[in-house]
Amino acid sequence: MSNAVLGLRLKQQLTLTPRLQQSVKLLQLSALECVQELHQAIAQNPFLEESAEAEAADSRSEREEAADESSRADLDFSSSGGGGGEDTPDWTEWTASPSTLHDSLREQLLLLGLTERDHVLANLIIDALDDDGFLRLPLEELAALAPGAAPGEIETALRIVQTLEPSGIAARSLGECLALQLESMNGDTPGRHIALDLVQNRLSMMAARDNTRLRDALGCSEEELRLAMELIRSLDPRPGSKVGTFEPRAIVPDVIVRKEKKRWLVTVNSAIYPRIRVNQQYADYFRQARDGETALLAQHLQEARWLVRNLEQRFLTIQRVAEAVVTRQRNFFEYGDLAMRPLTLREIADELGLHESTVSRATSHKFMATPRGVVAFKRFFSRQLATTSGGSCSATAIRALLREFIAAEDRRNPLSDVQLTGLLADRGVKVARRTVTKYRRSMQLPAVDFRRA
Repeated sequence: MSNAVLGLRLKQQLTLTPRLQQSVKLLQLSALECVQELHQAIAQNPFLEESAEAEAADSRSEREEAADESSRADLDFSSSGGGGGEDTPDWTEWTASPSTLHDSLREQLLLLGLTERDHVLANLIIDALDDDGFLRLPLEELAALAPGAAPGEIETALRIVQTLEPSGIAARSLGECLALQLESMNGDTPGRHIALDLVQNRLSMMAARDNTRLRDALGCSEEELRLAMELIRSLDPRPGSKVGTFEPRAIVPDVIVRKEKKRWLVTVNSAIYPRIRVNQQYADYFRQARDGETALLAQHLQEARWLVRNLEQRFLTIQRVAEAVVTRQRNFFEYGDLAMRPLTLREIADELGLHESTVSRATSHKFMATPRGVVAFKRFFSRQLATTSGGSCSATAIRALLREFIAAEDRRNPLSDVQLTGLLADRGVKVARRTVTKYRRSMQLPAVDFRRA
């Protein structure tokens, strides 16, 4: 017979405090998402208000915190744990960004191990699909877009794309779309055989709901016809509409970079944000009342002060990261993509004394307005590749070189990936042929056969 034992066990655990959770959340948001979050906070928190006039940062924050020291007992969130939590995994980087139908199909193509020619032709089919996943363009017109492609190659590429998910994709008619979905089901699915005959040969009779003629033509019972029609109604006539719905979003730069007297200056684009502050009158009324059930109001007041300070911290962190990036990538602003140098998040983190995950949050979904256009922060971070002289260059610079080579090539005799690799080697850049192919595909540049005039 076992005996129950009661014991104590000590355990250390890193968790984020509510204030740090709010700070992390604000830092990782894009400019538009941050503005939306601030407007929502103003609507929900009675202690927050939007200042109409332009003001500096709230200089009363330290005085308010000292004056309200007596209320800390009501605002104790110590049960949530302490610690900065910077060593915990950055769960914000695990969320997947929304992708379109075409992106989803291209990712599936990469898993099929196709030859380069089949891969290009399949991508040609994917590019021609509409938002519902149908191929409205005749195969003859697609063949004209791929010089040198045999008629059977386009048909083969179409069959390859039709095997991708969701079922029914790349169909040329409603009947073919429904038939592709039925063919992907198990052979013993009730009503599948009759349903296939219906969608392939008798779809117009089914639309007319002439069940008597359908039973006579199919030679089936009323119950079998009912099962087949129910199976058809369960199919999706627009298989592409449910995949990767894409909503166009405006890009608002978080920082503005401009050159003044041979110096590159970085300023935070604070004009797009509402100027929020703590309503001091409401805060004074709250301190004077203190009569019973005030825990909820105390939490609102503390959250309001946290939001103001965390917003200032967001601006400061983005400003520091942007200045460090501009300093290290000065040649890009002077000369363009070819002068982009290799850079990692770790370098910026070490320079600023921040954790790498903090720099990742500060650069995620952030954009920089420069004389060379609006540039994503992530574009400044690229892998390092060796040169024959013992130096290094960035992947961005190599992509710029490849685009330059292809733009200047003879259209009657375009450059192959092997030749492009040789041209890079002449410039002192050591890369493999497969790396050149990967970079060319990432820039959506066609293979040599499809660039020949």
